[in-house]
Amino acid sequence: MREVQIPDVITVGELANRMAERGGDVIKQLMQLGTMATINQSIDPETAELIVQEFGHTPKRVSDADVEDVLQTEEDRAEDLKPRAPVVTVMGHVDHGKTSLLDALRKTDVVAGEAGGITQHIGAYQVVLSGGAGITFLDTPGHAAFTQMRSRGADVTDIVVLVVAADDSVKDQTVEAINHAKAAQKPIVVAINKCDKPEANPDKVRQELLNYEIVTEDMGGETQAIEVSATTREGLDQLEEAILLQAELLELKANPDRAAEGVVVEAKLEKGRGPVATLLVQRGTLKKGDNFVAGAEWGRVRALVNDRGENVGEAGPSIPVEVLGLQGTPRAGDEVIVVDNEQRAREISEYRQERQREKEVASSGRASLESMLNQIKEGQASELPVVIKADVQGSLEAIQGALGQIGNEEVQPNILHAGVGGINESDITLAGASGAVVIAFNVRANGKAREMAKQDGVNIRYYSVIYNLIDDVKQALQGMLSPEAREEFIGYAEIRQVFSVTKVGKVAGCRITEGVVKRGAGVRLLRDNKVIYEGSLKTLKRFKDEVREVKDGYECGISLENWEDIQEGDVLECYEVREIQRTL
Repeated sequence: MREVQIPDVITVGELANRMAERGGDVIKQLMQLGTMATINQSIDPETAELIVQEFGHTPKRVSDADVEDVLQTEEDRAEDLKPRAPVVTVMGHVDHGKTSLLDALRKTDVVAGEAGGITQHIGAYQVVLSGGAGITFLDTPGHAAFTQMRSRGADVTDIVVLVVAADDSVKDQTVEAINHAKAAQKPIVVAINKCDKPEANPDKVRQELLNYEIVTEDMGGETQAIEVSATTREGLDQLEEAILLQAELLELKANPDRAAEGVVVEAKLEKGRGPVATLLVQRGTLKKGDNFVAGAEWGRVRALVNDRGENVGEAGPSIPVEVLGLQGTPRAGDEVIVVDNEQRAREISEYRQERQREKEVASSGRASLESMLNQIKEGQASELPVVIKADVQGSLEAIQGALGQIGNEEVQPNILHAGVGGINESDITLAGASGAVVIAFNVRANGKAREMAKQDGVNIRYYSVIYNLIDDVKQALQGMLSPEAREEFIGYAEIRQVFSVTKVGKVAGCRITEGVVKRGAGVRLLRDNKVIYEGSLKTLKRFKDEVREVKDGYECGISLENWEDIQEGDVLECYEVREIQRTL
């Protein structure tokens, strides 16, 4: 008697081996059950279970997903929990001074390195205050394209600091940040920035926040609103106190003495360092040499680098660190869990990658079928093929999301490939074969790729600000739209007399009653206000001369292309068709 493990799919031969029975006997048993199968054919687990029972063994169903069972960790005991630093997400509208405020808190300048003054990635920084208390800050970009990244920021955070400029008040992304914080059920501390400006009006900000159910303490509510200035550093102490007070109310605790768990804040591919992920440890302690799984990727911690660029040996709860040693680039927002050994980490990673591939194949097949049906229905749709390479995963997702929103049923961008890291030869080969444009966001092409691009005539567009990238793609798509044909009325001619001319046929003697009649323009013949002919002018004469046009009040002779049925009293309507470039 054996215990036979039955996975989701198993071949007849493998089942026979696991039971230590002859393959022929298993095939016979299958035939008795009405299933015809060869030794190499796969059978479903239910049938395999029946066969195992027929041979007198004990079946045990197992699934590929069982490899993830090891990731189900126990809850911590109350006595093991120790206080931890609050994780604070800084949110708000673009250019309201989020990064400047963080710089003032960190006494360092990251704004100088930002292209166009916009934060393009999520940054994670830890600030240790004079009293020794620590606060971990996540800086999320304010641009509308980064909605997903901001929603992730709200998910891993304890407190949301909502930055609103006192001279600009509540804007679109401010409202969006409020909604994300509420959806994640996180407390909000309002930082009214730029209070040093003469046009600053903090009371207007407080009033407008009431529309979104945020009642500040001054108005009798519970939300703390602190007036600050990143430039003059006024009010920073009060802001830090407000954050620590809110953290105290939350009673934030974690167990540092266990295997680490956390989340990927950002991930990128760096030359000479390989895949690098910024992790925020949520519980446990991450140490050098730990084997871990991050989403569908696995790795072994080779080095830990803190936000000041220093190598550290370990990272406890609420501490953000850059981790080196990954086998691939994970996605921002992926869960990170430390496992016992490398073998287990590999198995989980392989299983997740397989699931991911299956999902991608299923979605691409479905999308192509739907697009084929739509193209048949609406006439052939035009696509702008693009290959996107970005410096970090978050930016890549934001670009893909933004491009997915532009276009219509006639023209749309088609993302052939999107990846993190510099542009290489395979990107150029793909773009050359499909006539695609290569979009590079904060990355560059290597020498060989540049040479190939020149030879193959591949267009590489470099960007460092997401606005410009979206605008350029939009303009390219607008250029692909077929122009709209618009008809413009230009004149009426009344037929006064009809002449028969040899070799020409019937000619109408007309008087122009309105506008102008031009040669080459379209014309309709109206009789009792009904259209009986639509075509073009054959001849347009004044006396014996052919003319280009005849204006209101003048008389002329007109003959129509392939039409002889002309009567006195008929009216000729003259029009031109103009092509107008459409916009998205």
